[in-house]
Amino acid sequence: MLPRLSQTLLRLMVLGVALSLAWGCSLVAPKFTRPNVTVIGIEMRGGNLLQQNFAVKLNVQNPNDRSLPVRGLHVEMRVGGEQIASGVSDRAVTVPAFGESEFDMTINANLALALLKLADKANQRAGSIEYELSGEASIDLPFLRKLPFHQSGSLNLKNGAVTY
Repeated sequence: MLPRLSQTLLRLMVLGVALSLAWGCSLVAPKFTRPNVTVIGIEMRGGNLLQQNFAVKLNVQNPNDRSLPVRGLHVEMRVGGEQIASGVSDRAVTVPAFGESEFDMTINANLALALLKLADKANQRAGSIEYELSGEASIDLPFLRKLPFHQSGSLNLKNGAVTY
């Protein structure tokens, strides 16, 4: 009888300590509002027969009272529902508290697939083509490791401008 009672007491004590730690950590854990990542520019750059490069400029807004350390980014671009480009960057940037920073990176496109999509739109005499840019930023904080983002817009086929 005594060993069973001591096992039960031990379990209750361990449970009590675990609950106390969880409650204490929830009081100490910082409140954090997710930052906003938006695309502010896409520009076609050079390339070769099989691959085209795009310069993508992202804006990261931090609405928090502490800086946001971004370790890198992964981006995918879809045109007409098909992925035509992707890119990664390990460039680190720290977004200041209540501030914003711009982040430039290059993504590589499958030129053959991109040309098929552009030719289809040109045959339809379309002035623009719709795109989606999505990805995630790697964040160096214990309570936020990945920050997904998504934006859609259109590329003006006449002058290469981007509209949202």
